[in-house]
Amino acid sequence: MRVITSAEIDRVLTFPALIDALAEAFRGDVVTPVRHHHEIERSGAHGTLLLMPAWTGSAAANGFLGVKIVTVFPDNGAKNLPSVLGTYLLMDGATGAPLAGLDGTRLTVWRTAAASALAGRALARKDAHRMVMVGAGALAPFLIRAHASQRDLSEIALWNHRPERAESVAAALRTEGLPVTAVTDLEGAVRQADIVSCATLSNDPIVKGAWLKPGAHLDLVGAFNLAMRESDDVAVQRAEVYVDTDAALSEGGDVALSLKSGAIARSHVKGTLFDLCRNPVTRNDDAITLFKSVGTALEDLAAAMLVWRSLPLGA
Repeated sequence: MRVITSAEIDRVLTFPALIDALAEAFRGDVVTPVRHHHEIERSGAHGTLLLMPAWTGSAAANGFLGVKIVTVFPDNGAKNLPSVLGTYLLMDGATGAPLAGLDGTRLTVWRTAAASALAGRALARKDAHRMVMVGAGALAPFLIRAHASQRDLSEIALWNHRPERAESVAAALRTEGLPVTAVTDLEGAVRQADIVSCATLSNDPIVKGAWLKPGAHLDLVGAFNLAMRESDDVAVQRAEVYVDTDAALSEGGDVALSLKSGAIARSHVKGTLFDLCRNPVTRNDDAITLFKSVGTALEDLAAAMLVWRSLPLGA
């Protein structure tokens, strides 16, 4: 079994290719059981174990199966370790034989950004050229690169609650030729933006619905539990809402919280990424659109398959 590092993943993946691979997976036959969620108790510590399996359907010749194993131990910082760690095990679909163990953390940022850009391909205006990235964590550079692969972005504003972090990330992305500038006026930037992407750990709304201009697309990636939120009810109410999977209706903040409070009805959610990939929508250029993702094992499998197939000799 081959071990595939984060550096190897970065070397073989590109966003146009990964976005196309996800589109094919959402249109195709992939089985994605409900993720397993287990609480782990240790003396003086608490952790979470997540198991995310998926496999290609019976129609796929010599397909694949895989599982992402994720651990979340919030106290790891005191041990100079990341709080979230992950490994992806890719197996042969015909025999079950293990093929590769991939860096699950790196695979996740790639596939998460690709899913957002896949939704943006359908929901953002074709002439979108101004983007705001809210948050400057590990996902931010990937989200910027992914959206920039789908639209001709001439202005990219980057905001973070710690301005010095935004400045550092923006400077690094400019060396790649991306037109990224750190900003401190979030409202002003959002009011001009065609695409607003959020990847934060905020517990309270950061982006207000009143700030979104007609035709804007709002991409919500953070707020992964019901105690967190990146947009307010007004943003959800004003928008044509799509989610990656139905899990986003009960998991994560934003859409799930607006449903729970009664701010919107279930009928307000127009569809999933499956729907967008199988039945393309006709976009009204003045409509505000919103995409909320919570992640799915289908994306991990599609990304791992692409990495495997892109390596020399597939091994």
